[in-house]
Amino acid sequence: PLDIDLWYMPVQRPYNPNAKRIAEIMQSDLSKMGVNAKLVTYEWGEYRKRAQNGEHMTAQLGWTGDNGDPDNFFFLRNCASAREGGQNITRWCNKEFDDRFNKAQQTTDVKTRTKLYEEMQVIEKEDAPDFPIAHSIVYDAERANVVGYKMSPLGAHVFYGVDLK
Repeated sequence: PLDIDLWYMPVQRPYNPNAKRIAEIMQSDLSKMGVNAKLVTYEWGEYRKRAQNGEHMTAQLGWTGDNGDPDNFFFLRNCASAREGGQNITRWCNKEFDDRFNKAQQTTDVKTRTKLYEEMQVIEKEDAPDFPIAHSIVYDAERANVVGYKMSPLGAHVFYGVDLK
């Protein structure tokens, strides 16, 4: 059998509200394939530092977009981020991906950027440096007498233009 460490986040996130439970499910699934996964976690700051320094075998980590641009996700995959202390904890680096990433950052043409980002997704899918396990759906509650509130796709709570009737 293969023995691995499976790191899980010690915090809740919209995309992973129970990282330990997800890790336990993964551990169970891996055991069916002959892989013994030892569950490991650290205090959040320590976890991130160690993951960014490449000390993990496998680790859970996620991202919530905060500016609405695809670049906000793709910069996590470029070669410059695949270094000690970088955000690319997979250490995956692909020149074809990077070439397209750099071109996409340098143009404002939406069609060109869209084509480049679509090609980057194909490259990443083929190499599979990681795999998604969850996608969050965020809800906002609103009373009937609140008018003008618009839910932000970025998770912000903007009250400009909001009123009570």
